Amino acid sequence: MIQVTLTETAANKVKELIQRSDPETGQPLGSIEDTYLRMYVAGGGCSGFRYGLALDRKIHEDDEVVQVHGLKVLVDGNSKEYLDGSSVDYAESVAGSGFLVSNPNNWSTCGCGQSFNPKGEEAPDQQHQAPHAHTH
Repeated sequence: MIQVTLTETAANKVKELIQRSDPETGQPLGSIEDTYLRMYVAGGGCSGFRYGLALDRKIHEDDEVVQVHGLKVLVDGNSKEYLDGSSVDYAESVAGSGFLVSNPNNWSTCGCGQSFNPKGEEAPDQQHQAPHAHTH
């Protein structure tokens, strides 16, 4: 079974996002019972992989489901090995706000905090990396 955690601050922000109102109808976009937080890892990012968080209403066959602070957190089969042991926080500051993933399975991250290189994988060659711009 996979272990992922959310701080209470992160869980409260996710609940707020789930329950926000549709600007056209005024109705809530979802509820805690039918809308879940999906955590995933995708190829790309400046360090090789990037984190993803999304709201989802469907549980897929290979998803691992974890209950955290009254939320269901979904992790797909391909992302499990990369996200096991991770924790998510939400921070607000004058520089901006957003979700932050703390992951014991990576050995290097980009300063953006959104991408990483997992333990056991070859280090990126700093001399041959092209400069990158962040769009997050």
